[in-house]
Amino acid sequence: MYVSDLFKGKKVLVTGGRSGIGFGIAKAFLNLGAEVIIASRKEEPLLAAAEELQAFGPCYAKVCDIREPDAIKELGEMIQETIGGLDILINNAGGQFPAPSNVIAQKGWAAVINNNLNGTFYMSQHIANTFFIPQKSGTIINITANVMRGFPGMAHTGAARAGVENLTKSLGQEWAAHNIRVNAVAPGTIATSGLENYPEQMQAFLKESEKKNLMKRFGTIQDVSNAVLFLSSPLASYISGVTLPVDGLEHLAGDRMELYNTIMSFMK
Repeated sequence: MYVSDLFKGKKVLVTGGRSGIGFGIAKAFLNLGAEVIIASRKEEPLLAAAEELQAFGPCYAKVCDIREPDAIKELGEMIQETIGGLDILINNAGGQFPAPSNVIAQKGWAAVINNNLNGTFYMSQHIANTFFIPQKSGTIINITANVMRGFPGMAHTGAARAGVENLTKSLGQEWAAHNIRVNAVAPGTIATSGLENYPEQMQAFLKESEKKNLMKRFGTIQDVSNAVLFLSSPLASYISGVTLPVDGLEHLAGDRMELYNTIMSFMK
């Protein structure tokens, strides 16, 4: 789809890059000539992922908890020392768990907000101040979720991801003067190995949900990485402040209460 050296000479950071969507995005950039750094909290699987990715191009790894500004500062220093700069930031790291709103503990709510929203801001701010603003160029892609019609059953991540979408608009406007573009990609249900870890009732829900999708399938990691590559490329040089859904129309169609009702059935 793209020329093989589209990102030759570009330096890319992918947070949450050790597995799933983040791993796929890192691999896609490597296949198109970029140098890539992946970051995640758990050292052993992170280093294993980096070793696997090195088969596709130069890939480095750094343990980083995006909730901790000091850890982000150390990551920035490592990037400068290792590859001498950065051109593209993919804010993919995040986490959540399904639960009805009336039973989410304050600690659980705060953890999801801190990870998905605060961590995205801390990372974006530091990378912009350290690399993008001084060099007058940079691209940020935030990976969010399908939250356009609410997220019953995951209100905490819905609120955090909606905050990231608004942050995308705000930063896009503030940093346009520095030639920094900020966009977001909002995946729907993506077929990854992580779906296999859900309990039997949830597996049944997912199978029915896939049939109801207007495109009759779940998305793939490649669907998401293709969107990220486009928004990071010169083809999107006049696009900033937008969120691109990659969800087979889930943001427009379907019963948003299905997940919530399935979760409630577990609790009976």
